[in-house]
Amino acid sequence: MFQHILVPLDGSPLAECVLPHAVAIAKAFHSRITLLQVVERAESTNPTQSVDPLGWHIRKAEVGVYLDNLTGQFQKLGVQTTSALLEGKPVEQISDFLHHQDIDLIILSSHGRSGLSGWNISSMVQKILLYAYIPALIVRAYRPIAGDIDKFRYDRVLVPLDGSQRAECVLPMVVSLTHDQESQLVLSHLVARPEMPRRMPLTDRETDLVNQIVSCNQE
Repeated sequence: MFQHILVPLDGSPLAECVLPHAVAIAKAFHSRITLLQVVERAESTNPTQSVDPLGWHIRKAEVGVYLDNLTGQFQKLGVQTTSALLEGKPVEQISDFLHHQDIDLIILSSHGRSGLSGWNISSMVQKILLYAYIPALIVRAYRPIAGDIDKFRYDRVLVPLDGSQRAECVLPMVVSLTHDQESQLVLSHLVARPEMPRRMPLTDRETDLVNQIVSCNQE
């Protein structure tokens, strides 16, 4: 179902909050993972000042070592993992990688170094979701991960449904995940009371009609 998972990172502890989730999902679906980091060239405020090439190569080398270390950790846990180091604008490079590497799922931290926006996720995450067109998991980043990344478990998984086939498309994935994790699956549906536009309070007849519709929907 998820054969190839992409995990973009920026080297920050908050971005690494996705790692336990990536391991859990990869094991549940026998997926392979690509850890990706984009090295963005710092733009100087002085147009006549060039970028320090030595500092640039040192930065790339540091990112390469960082990705190699994480890749080794994942492989020791039995997860098929590779890494990719790209150069350029993160959103553009990640979106291009998604569309050319047969990615089935992208796992993103709600924010990393770039911080939050008004929607409680970073602007970079918002832009990636607009271009992704594939399933995405957003992990809310509150604090750095603690403990072994392979010890993470989903105890309870909530799946809100509205009765549509579009909403139900998540069920095969959730069933596989909760079965592997031995989690409790909670299905929920909100039965809304229909509104009747009236300037005056509803009559007894109208109230009975609303209650009948609610009862029918509940059944």
